[in-house]
Amino acid sequence: MTPNRRRAARIASLMCLAVCIVASCADARVVHREPSLYQTVLVTERGATVCLQFEARTDKRNQSCVDRRRPRRMVLPYTRMLLGSLLLIPDPEHILVIGLGGGVLPTAFAELLPDARIDVVEIDPVVVAVAERFFGFDATERVRVFVSDARVFTRRARTRERRYDLVVLDAFGSEYIPEHLMTVEYFRETGDLLTARGVVAANTFQDSGLRDHESETWFQAFGPFIEFTRDVSLNRILLASAAPLPSASTVAERARSWRRRMEPYGVSIVEFPRTLDRDPRWDRTREALTDQYSPANLLRSRR
Repeated sequence: MTPNRRRAARIASLMCLAVCIVASCADARVVHREPSLYQTVLVTERGATVCLQFEARTDKRNQSCVDRRRPRRMVLPYTRMLLGSLLLIPDPEHILVIGLGGGVLPTAFAELLPDARIDVVEIDPVVVAVAERFFGFDATERVRVFVSDARVFTRRARTRERRYDLVVLDAFGSEYIPEHLMTVEYFRETGDLLTARGVVAANTFQDSGLRDHESETWFQAFGPFIEFTRDVSLNRILLASAAPLPSASTVAERARSWRRRMEPYGVSIVEFPRTLDRDPRWDRTREALTDQYSPANLLRSRR
């Protein structure tokens, strides 16, 4: 198959997946609706699956989902993909998660890494309350929640010299990532929070008007990075490290060591290494996003 045909097939697959997601959302029953200062927060139910959505205009996408029959199993592919960050640092002691959603990811980290301390930053107190009420999320002494804008939290954490072994950026709104959380300046501030072996992972879109800009921004902030995509998801995960990136053989060995522990979460982690792109391509002539140039509205223009 030629590169153009492969790209066309991939786009068709992603379009089909998008249609399925929209259909799934349409079939769900709204069991809770609550406005906040930032959005309308929805909780939907479809069979045993409960999902969190942020309502904006007519566009609704699932942000977090839990299967009540198997509460550990990660329903949404992107949450499973974010656990791939543990292939770069398998034993983080201090973790920072930007964006709570339903609390699926910090809950999994807490279970998988019983000695780790996890800080979660969420700007919307309504999201925190909904995560606790409908998704079984519990803040503990080990899993702390800070209701704050991520940029403000990051700057204060730098001043207080907090350091993290793993930082996960998952601050999706209903349609886009807030523009002040997609700039070189913010990513460099985030990099200042990393320990000498620290890893940063970000959840973003596979295909959007900002993809090249975002890749250039990430490169200018962190240097060489890994791009992680899978055909089952519209998302892509970007991974960078303060230390040299581990070898392919090390990553594969770590995947095998995680295999059994990941099974209850539905994460086929042994399949991840072969889809980690260590040499992602993008248009290097595109401008990096900065605090002065950050047209996040372009993200709405899907290719």
